[in-house]
Amino acid sequence: MEIEQFFSAGYQGSKSFKQLDVPNANATGFGAPTDDYMDKGVDLNEQLIRNKPATFFMRVQGNSMINASIHDGDIVIVDRSIKPQSGKVIIAVVDGEMLIRRFEKTINKVRLIPETPKLSPMEISEYADFSIWGVVTYVIKQFS
Repeated sequence: MEIEQFFSAGYQGSKSFKQLDVPNANATGFGAPTDDYMDKGVDLNEQLIRNKPATFFMRVQGNSMINASIHDGDIVIVDRSIKPQSGKVIIAVVDGEMLIRRFEKTINKVRLIPETPKLSPMEISEYADFSIWGVVTYVIKQFS
């Protein structure tokens, strides 16, 4: 009696090869001389995402980061595997509310700085329910 072998799905994601590794289809039997100079398209996943399992896309609501060119309706790419550093734009959860702010950490305090004069910086006390959800790596805008 033979044992049946089961395999996983054939698609394993697009990160195992780059777009330049995909050969051209050639129905005529020989390639066009211009194929050697042709550029492949740009794969935004390869360009913008470093760690696929830890990367998320989020739509921004509000204008707390307008001076950092992050506006209401923009999409931010957030990487949860990056260690937050002072000066980086982060997604933070403070007392159950998700915020996008610039992170500032000194020796004895942590502050979340908005990029608008309409809001004041938020100092995080040691008793606050605070966590850093991820670091913003890119902003995607739609021009209408």
